[in-house]
Amino acid sequence: MRSFSILPHAVSVLVVIVTGSLQMPSLAQNPVEVGKVSWGRDFDAALAASKASGKPVFLLFQEVPGCAGCKQFGRDVLGDPAVVKAIEENFTPLLIHNNKTGRDAEILKRFNEPAWNFQVVRFLDSNGRDLIPRKDRVWDATALTARMNAALEKAGQPEIAAARRTERVAGPEAVLGEGDALRTPGGGEMKLGGIDGVVRTEAGFLDGHEVTLVDYDPQTLPLESLTRMAKEAGVATKVYTRFNGYRRAPDSDQKRQLQGTKYDGLKLSHEQATKLNAFARTAPAKADAYLSNQPAR
Repeated sequence: MRSFSILPHAVSVLVVIVTGSLQMPSLAQNPVEVGKVSWGRDFDAALAASKASGKPVFLLFQEVPGCAGCKQFGRDVLGDPAVVKAIEENFTPLLIHNNKTGRDAEILKRFNEPAWNFQVVRFLDSNGRDLIPRKDRVWDATALTARMNAALEKAGQPEIAAARRTERVAGPEAVLGEGDALRTPGGGEMKLGGIDGVVRTEAGFLDGHEVTLVDYDPQTLPLESLTRMAKEAGVATKVYTRFNGYRRAPDSDQKRQLQGTKYDGLKLSHEQATKLNAFARTAPAKADAYLSNQPAR
């Protein structure tokens, strides 16, 4: 028995902010802990840029290399294209490592931030003053976006426009035929990732089943349509909307269709990897289109 899942992030909500158009960011060389944002690393230069543009400073204190939680924040929040776009268009992004010496340590001390800490985001005006009070444990896209809007309001800037949302549900796959490629761990990612409106997939485990975590855009792909198409593809027989106990599968079980192809080893966003995994072996030309900033049609 196999499963596919569409789960919430590590918070109690089922709705997260992600791109609705599925446009892909350029390939990035950032450490996983800091996501896909184009970061500045010079504090004084960031303040000068903020003064010139009127955009507040989005100051990320992050452990690099970091713990599993730091990496998850980078992948799931700062790797989210809608979050990346909101940061880069409305703020002056600045990254300070909280586990380095030199200038990073000086800025850490200036703001009285603890070293080797989980990620903390602070919002500054062009004089380096906090626009809103510091807050710990803001680790999901919804909460971070709320604080971005609070900082923008304080700075007299327009709030971030509402983005299309994605939702997650879950259900076990049907038993597959002998020799079917989907019998390999995480194989459901291939068929589910190829459905229009599916944004991201991830292999995992739930209730003793191998499952696929799926983010989908309900404005493009209503839940009932996703369920029907997943069942027609032979990768789902049941849907869950509330559950606990999900855990991510090892890296070796992620995006199995990419392994051994020309895309293997490339630095890809979650969205790119999802679509490349769906089409790498069946429609290489379509897969190639997802290496640019324009999605395939």
